[in-house]
Amino acid sequence: MDAPDLLDDLISKAKVRGADAADAVLVNSRSLELSQRLKEPEMIERAESQDLGLRVLIGKRQAIVSSNDWTGSSLDDLADRAISMARAVPEDPHCGLAEASELSDDAMIDLELCDDGEPTADQLVELAKTCEEAALNVDGVTNSEGAEASWSRSEIVLVASNGFSGSYAVSRNGIGVAVLAGEGTAMERDYEFSSAVFAADVDDAAETGRKAGERTVSRLNPRKAPTAKVPVVYDPRVSAGLVRHFAAAINGAAIARGTSFLKDAMGDAVFAEGINIVDDPHRVRGLGSKPFDAEGIGNSIMKLIDSGRLTSWILDLRSARQLGLKSTGRASRGTSSPPSPSTTNLYIESGSSTPQALIADIENGFYVTELMGFGINNVTGDYSRGASGFWIENGEITYPVSEMTVASNLKEMFLNMTPADDLVFRFGTDAPTLRVDGMTVAGA
Repeated sequence: MDAPDLLDDLISKAKVRGADAADAVLVNSRSLELSQRLKEPEMIERAESQDLGLRVLIGKRQAIVSSNDWTGSSLDDLADRAISMARAVPEDPHCGLAEASELSDDAMIDLELCDDGEPTADQLVELAKTCEEAALNVDGVTNSEGAEASWSRSEIVLVASNGFSGSYAVSRNGIGVAVLAGEGTAMERDYEFSSAVFAADVDDAAETGRKAGERTVSRLNPRKAPTAKVPVVYDPRVSAGLVRHFAAAINGAAIARGTSFLKDAMGDAVFAEGINIVDDPHRVRGLGSKPFDAEGIGNSIMKLIDSGRLTSWILDLRSARQLGLKSTGRASRGTSSPPSPSTTNLYIESGSSTPQALIADIENGFYVTELMGFGINNVTGDYSRGASGFWIENGEITYPVSEMTVASNLKEMFLNMTPADDLVFRFGTDAPTLRVDGMTVAGA
C-alpha cells in the first residue's frame, strides 16, 4: 500500500471507531552524515526512519498519536488509542480541520525541493577532508574541532477526511567545519558552514574551510570595548536572529494569548520606513519552502512588513479562529504534535547601501559576529545578549572584541534599523547586514 492509501485507510479506521474527522501525516526519511577531525574519520552514520501521526476529532475534542509500526494490527491499535484519548480530553473550541474551500489547489506545484542524487560515503568523506584541510592551512590555525558533511531526504504525506491529499519530498546537503587559533588561554574558535537543497548549490568545500580559518584567526587577541550607547552592526550570520524575534512576536499563538509586545501593533509603523519583511513558501529551492501547509491550506508569499508597517499575523487555523481571522497558510506540525503557526522562507529585503557605507559614518560602534544566550522578553520586547565581534572606529572595522553585552528594546531596535544590500539566502530565515542605532553596549 502506498503512503496516501495507507493514511486514507488509517483515517477510515478512525471514523469507523467514532471520529467525526481525522487527518494523518507520514514522514519517510533517510540520511547520511560523517565527521572527521585532524584528518582522521570520527563518525559515519546512516539512518532510515518512518513515522506517522494520526489526529482524530470527536466534536471539539482532539487527540494525536504516532507510531513507526505500520502493520495492520498496529494501525488498528493506533486508531483505538486515538479515539480513547479524544473522548477523555477537554474540549478545545478552536480545533478542527480546514473547510473544503480553504484547501490548497496548488499541492503539486514544483518548487525543486528535492535533489534526486544521493552521495556515497566516499564522496562525503572527500568533502569533509577538503573542508578541514583548507581551514587548517590558514596561517594561525592551530587545531580543529572537526568537519562534517551530510545529506538527507524526507518524504512528507498529508491526508485528511476533508478531502485533502498531498505530498512532497525535501533534501538537504551540507558541509561545515570549526577550528581554533592561538595557544593556551589565548585560543579562539570560529566556524563556517553551507547548506542547500541541491548539492550543486552548496558552497565549495575548500572555500568554506578557508573562510572558517580566516574568521577564527581574525578573532585573536580580543579586547573589551568601553561601555557606551553606540550603533551596533549585525553581520549576516547573526542578523537573521532579529527577524526570528520579530516572527515570534507576530506568531498567532502569542497574539491570541496576549503574550507579545506587538499584540496591539497591527497596521502600525513597527520598523523604519522603507523596510520590507517577506515570507515566501514558494521560493524555488528554498530551505523552508513547501507547496501547502500542515493543514492542507494553500500558502503564498506574504509581505509581513510593508515599508515599515505591520500587515499580518502568522496564523494557522486554531490561532486564526481565536482571533476571528482566516489562516494565512502557515501551519507546521510533527507526527506527534498538533499544527502550530510558523514561517517558511522569511527575510528582510535588501537595502540600498553597501555594508561598508553602512558603517562609514560610525565614529564608535560594535560589529557583531556572534551572539550568546537568549535574553529576550517576548512580552515587553526587552533585549539583552552576550556578543563578540569587532570594534568600529571612524568608519573602519578595527580590533576584535569579546565578552560584551548588547541591550535595548526590540521596539526601538526595529524602528532604528537600516539594512544593507548584501542579502543572501542561506538559513531559511535570512537578513542582510543590519545596522541598529542607539543600542547600549556593555564591556570594560
